[in-house]
Amino acid sequence: MNADADHESPSRDLSTWTIERLSLFAEYAQGQELEAVRAVAQSHACRADEPREARQQWAKLSLQANRRLHGDGLWDRARGAQQNFMLRMWMIDQFGPDDEDHDWSPEKLAADTVAALALTSAEARALADHWRDLEVAQIGELRRHKNLTAHLDRLVGHLQPSPVRDQLLAWTETRQYLP
Repeated sequence: MNADADHESPSRDLSTWTIERLSLFAEYAQGQELEAVRAVAQSHACRADEPREARQQWAKLSLQANRRLHGDGLWDRARGAQQNFMLRMWMIDQFGPDDEDHDWSPEKLAADTVAALALTSAEARALADHWRDLEVAQIGELRRHKNLTAHLDRLVGHLQPSPVRDQLLAWTETRQYLP
């Protein structure tokens, strides 16, 4: 039996595994296998036919795999953060905020988002006004910021008035100008 056939066998179809089995596998998985764990766990978290607690456990597994998955490069970190932010936002949208659990806390998600941004919204807007004249690295920085702020239009509605909320509102306006 070749490796491809083994990969397609039911025993390697991660989508059929229990959360316990997939969690154990995730502890040692790396690279594409860990990405598969992240994606399968996220898929289970999005299933409306599963109970809330189960969906939250699946989402936690996806977040754990995501944290281990990404490297130290700019794009790796941005991709990991963006996937983290989007899943957390989706769960908050589905089940409401939970300030007891930082993964489902809008305030914590807002703080994590601000911490991930290297530019202020004003700096990004100033660069975006002439982005076609920028170097590729600067355009990439603007793209990363656009990706990292994709969830903000939904997040700000869950936040109490605060300086962080004001920062994020400014970003919702700035996003439309980013390449």
